[in-house]
This record gives sequence, structure tokens and C-alpha cells, in this order.
Amino acid sequence: MSDATTTAAGNVLSVHDLRVAYGGIQALKGVSLKVDEGELVALIGANGAGKTTTLKAITGTLPGSRVEGRVDYLGQPLKGLKSFQLLERKLAMVPEGRGVFARMSVRENLLMGAYTVSDKRQIAEDIERWYGVFPRLKERSSQMAGALSGGEQQMLAMARALMCRPRLLLLDEPSMGLAPIMVQKIFEVIREVSAQGVTILLVEQNARLALQAAHRGYVMESGSIIMTGPASAMLDDPRVRSAYLGEE
Repeated sequence: MSDATTTAAGNVLSVHDLRVAYGGIQALKGVSLKVDEGELVALIGANGAGKTTTLKAITGTLPGSRVEGRVDYLGQPLKGLKSFQLLERKLAMVPEGRGVFARMSVRENLLMGAYTVSDKRQIAEDIERWYGVFPRLKERSSQMAGALSGGEQQMLAMARALMCRPRLLLLDEPSMGLAPIMVQKIFEVIREVSAQGVTILLVEQNARLALQAAHRGYVMESGSIIMTGPASAMLDDPRVRSAYLGEE
């Protein structure tokens, strides 16, 4: 299926003909997608399909690669912006592997997420807001982040990213390496954050949970988008069920 990528009212992210090469290896082969205001969009596919590369190309964090194509955020090109400039523009990413500051406390990690925010009252309000969504973090507020479980670190990484009040939140494999009960909790939180109006692009290998949470989905294979549509319809599509949901 094709997908329009022209900027329209309510469009937050527009990616057009994105190509990434490492030497002679073509990792992305003309990826186009869009995310509109308030949407939760899932990008699914097998390991090595190019999902994480897509997120890193969007944020400009692919050293040693050649990146071509256009990425617009809120109608403006992202090319050449540094990571801190993305945060200043309210674009936040939770990377694969979480990347918490292990030798800082939970609260200090949250404060780092708000370093572009100057309003101390807003920072205090947001810490309490996300403690409400992630009560386990409040219980462990003074603990070092490195002492948290994998699931707790994932919660912290998400809460830290949300401290800048992002217009767009990029999530890269949030369920990776977590116990099944924690995976369910993480997806409950993703749904809650989406319900609060945060626009989300979710890269996730667990296709079923991703599509159950999402409004729309894209399927990536070998560096290309091969299918897109409403998430509910994709859950019922026999091609998706066979290839990504483990069903005949």
C-alpha cells in the first residue's frame, strides 16, 4: 500500500524516500511514513528489517552511514540538528537498551530529562505526574538507576523522555529482554501515555502487542515498507498473522 507523506494539518512526522547505506550495504531502501497528531503508530518487522535504523536516521544518530531522503518534523526538516536541539523542539527518543544514567538516582535521571525546561514548577509537576503513571519509580526515587530491574529501567527511560513534554515520542523496542509480566505492564503504560495525547512512533518486535496498542501500523521487510494500514485491520490480515503473529 502507498502512504501520502505531504505535510498536512495535524501532521507531526513525515518521512519521504529515506535511504541509508553503510558502504555498499543498503540498509533502508526508500522508506516513507507519517505520524499525525495524537497517533500511536507501530513499525513492526523481523530482526534486521531496518526498524531501529529508521529511528536513528530520523534522529540523525547514524555515524558512518550515508543518509538520503527527507524527514520533516512539525513541517520543518530535521537534517543537521543535534540531539539536544531535537529535545528543544520536543522530540524525544527512548533508545533500544534504555540508556539510563546508572550512577544517578531515579529522580536525578528524571531531572536530566527536563534539562531543556527552565520552569521549576513545571518540572516538579511533571515528576509527580509521571510518578503517578510509574508508581514503582516513586518507590525507588532515591535508588541508583543501575540497581533497577530491566523493566524498571525501561519505565525510567520512558518517564525521563516524557519530562520534556514531547510532541513526538520515539520508542525503540521497549519490550526487549523483559519478562512477560513486565512486557504487559510496559504496554499498559504506552497505551496510557498515548491516551494522554502524546504522539508516538513505536518500533517493536512483538507485533501483536504493538498493533493492539496502535492506531496504524507499518510492516518493514529488508529495509522497505511492504504494508501499511489501520492496526486493527492488520491484526486480521492473513499475511501479517502468518508472518508476524505466528498464526496460520
